[in-house]
Amino acid sequence: MYAIVEIAGHQFKVEKDQKVFVNRLQTEEGKQVAFDNVLLIGDGDNITVGAPAIDGAQVGAKVVKHLKGDKVIVFKKKRRKGYRVKNGHRQSLTEIVIESIATSGAKKAAPKKEAVKAAPKAETKKTAPKAKADDLKKVEGIGPKIAATLAEAGITTFAELANTEASKIAEIIADVRGNHVTDTWPAQAKLAAEGKWDELKKWQDELDGGKA
Repeated sequence: MYAIVEIAGHQFKVEKDQKVFVNRLQTEEGKQVAFDNVLLIGDGDNITVGAPAIDGAQVGAKVVKHLKGDKVIVFKKKRRKGYRVKNGHRQSLTEIVIESIATSGAKKAAPKKEAVKAAPKAETKKTAPKAKADDLKKVEGIGPKIAATLAEAGITTFAELANTEASKIAEIIADVRGNHVTDTWPAQAKLAAEGKWDELKKWQDELDGGKA
């Protein structure tokens, strides 16, 4: 009788009393170990194939000793790069001896049920809708460059400009070339925010560059 069984990630064809070298197992030397992922069992002309494993089948073995395999040389080279690396590797192995092949009756360990914790819902912060930007160039004395500079400072609407002191506006646009008078800008912006365009237009006709 023989069996094809998966041990430590590899498939082996094994028979009773056969010695097999497998990847290192955690079982101590001299201890018994069982493998229940049996893919095929052959007994003379009778062959049983699993789907993918045979339910109830098991291969029993005994750990003989732990050892390391023969050294394998790994050499890497890249042409015209001057790159050469030479390494040696010895695989950690475990020698086992097959003691039994059971076709049925073996009890498989029940899979551990891990509690699945629901991920906490991410808290979504509701942000107030941002006010639509106004055309600040409608204020006498404000050009495209100044409007862009004010926008970078967070002033994009007539209401925001109306609530900003003239001295603060002067500080914000200090790096913009030219002689800018900001005294009337908050008042102009207030009229624009309130929709008093006729009153604003009449006042602007009296202004020269934002100065009365």
